[in-house]
Amino acid sequence: MPKKKAEERNAQSDLKKASLITEEDVHLFNEGTHHRLYRKLGAHLSSDPERTGAHFAVWAPNAERVSVVGDFNGWNRSSNLLVPRDSSGIWEGWIPNVAHGSVYKYSIVSRADGYEVLKADPFGFRHEEPPATGSMVWDLEYEWGDGDWMAEREARNAGSAPISAYELHLGSWRRDPGDPRRLRGYREIAEELATYVQELGFTHVQLLPIMEHPFYGSWGYQTTGYFAPTSRHGSPQDLMYLIDYLHQNGIGVLLDWVPSHFPSDEHGLGYFDGTHLYEHADPRKGFHPDWESLIFNYSRNEVRGFLLSSALFWLDHYHVDGLRVDAVASMLYLDYSRKEGEWIPNEYGGRENLEAISFLRDLNEAAYGNYPDIQMIAEESTAWPMVSRPTYLGGLGFGMKWDMGWMHDTLEYLAKDPIHRRHHHNSLTFRAIYAFNENFMLPLSHDEVVHGKGSLLSRMPGDDWQKRANLRLLLSYQFLQPGKKLLFMGGEFGQWAEWNHEAELEWHLLDDPAHDGIRRLVADLNLLYRGDEALHVGDFDPHGFEWIDAHDEESSVLTFLRRHQKSKDPRDPQLVVILNLTPVVRDNYRVGVPVGGRWAEILNSDAVEYGGSGRGNLGSVESAPVSRHGRHHSLVISLPPLGALVFRGPGSGSEKRDAAAPTKEGRTS
Repeated sequence: MPKKKAEERNAQSDLKKASLITEEDVHLFNEGTHHRLYRKLGAHLSSDPERTGAHFAVWAPNAERVSVVGDFNGWNRSSNLLVPRDSSGIWEGWIPNVAHGSVYKYSIVSRADGYEVLKADPFGFRHEEPPATGSMVWDLEYEWGDGDWMAEREARNAGSAPISAYELHLGSWRRDPGDPRRLRGYREIAEELATYVQELGFTHVQLLPIMEHPFYGSWGYQTTGYFAPTSRHGSPQDLMYLIDYLHQNGIGVLLDWVPSHFPSDEHGLGYFDGTHLYEHADPRKGFHPDWESLIFNYSRNEVRGFLLSSALFWLDHYHVDGLRVDAVASMLYLDYSRKEGEWIPNEYGGRENLEAISFLRDLNEAAYGNYPDIQMIAEESTAWPMVSRPTYLGGLGFGMKWDMGWMHDTLEYLAKDPIHRRHHHNSLTFRAIYAFNENFMLPLSHDEVVHGKGSLLSRMPGDDWQKRANLRLLLSYQFLQPGKKLLFMGGEFGQWAEWNHEAELEWHLLDDPAHDGIRRLVADLNLLYRGDEALHVGDFDPHGFEWIDAHDEESSVLTFLRRHQKSKDPRDPQLVVILNLTPVVRDNYRVGVPVGGRWAEILNSDAVEYGGSGRGNLGSVESAPVSRHGRHHSLVISLPPLGALVFRGPGSGSEKRDAAAPTKEGRTS
């Protein structure tokens, strides 16, 4: 027996000498402050050409035995045993003759009743294409060509920059024209996606979760591979190529990331070593009733390190420009979607999840500390304070937050018959009360076109013409309000059908001028939003927005001013926006303006080119010295039916901005 123990000690000593894991790594790992665990745990090929093989390491503190099984050892559970690294809970070992692309899993025998299971690698860089569940030994070498983008990224992602994101699900954006059942690859889709996004003028794309997930119908929100892109579309290098190509074409990339819950599939993180390792053991804290999935134990240091490392991994190796963090509200509240008696209060008796709050602050400090030129974006649907304020001020530290209230109120309002809208006018004006409490992004996301809600277009009231006019009005309102923009695919041309992840978008609709007109309007809205500082520099500043008239509920008309947030001189660049939220044409409508002179009509959502009726103001209107809305000058204009108008004032530098203005001859006639 003493001889056997001595042999084990010698084996461990020899392994430590060859190990990637240092004593400091072990200390930081158990402390929860190691932010690059993917460099140490998982499978790592030798860089020595004379020593082929790979180092494997996995965290399984409650295991009795751990081995690596794979196509290199005939899936024999006794061939390649790992040894424990002191008392860290890590098991590691060197296995010769393992090659790039080898498929493997961990065989874990638990101390708990001899439970035995095969697990995919939590730190695997690639996994087999589902329904197969094995991990693959993979290197991440790639030669990037996006140096210009990375050098300019800080300016492109700044709070004062125009940020307009096109949200898409890669599997259903476009399918193979020869076989609609086949998903297209990351490389295959790169050029077409870049061209389309450029034509529409979006600044970024936001991808629904592309991390590996076993159930395609989860859209990626049931993640098992937190360090691996889904193999459904190709290899890690193929995804790098897609991001690289988008960057080289001036398009940023945001990834949806899910640290709030994970699925219970046997090969995944759940019950990993025969105990509740990654998740809480008590279902009142460890099981999510809405999604029937498991909730991370944010109080466990090693779990925090796992998630922090995942977030930084996508920033480190995939050059992504930010993460949209899913379901933040479900993390913040212990009673989220739970009835009385189904949740456990925190140590102070409250409903706040103190461990999750601490984790989110650590997450944003780590992300911005390493990459100050990115954006961290919260999907947070409650009134939790200071989500997008720095942690040193007591905030959660995100850069932006989705304005779910704006989305809900606006869609609910526009779904009403226009004859009733005057009774719900405050649904649109209410946002101004809180619009600058956070750094908001205005989302018209995938969540609004699924689960029986219908498409954006189908939710609008009236006949087909009025439905399209209402959609053009919605999109115009989104782009002209303060806040960054996000639009889910299909909304840009008025898809009729609810989103179906098993089929591509209804691209044939673009053969219809009425639908192509919606697409042209979105392109022009992006052009205007990006080209005029009054529409983006003050997105997060109350000085960038001012009501002209928020109270004309009888006519259902809204009028407001947008300007550069630093502007105090009324002659400086500013825009007047008027929304007619009914199908009634309103001639001789008087609007107060800050300065006298000729005001150019630079956008009209009712233009013929957009599928509208063509009612407008012949390109410009001369003001009159008649007081209105507390201003000494006013315009008398014609309001088109269900239309949005934008006027640029005199002295606003219009002669310098013609290239950015979307208006062409005839569009506002």
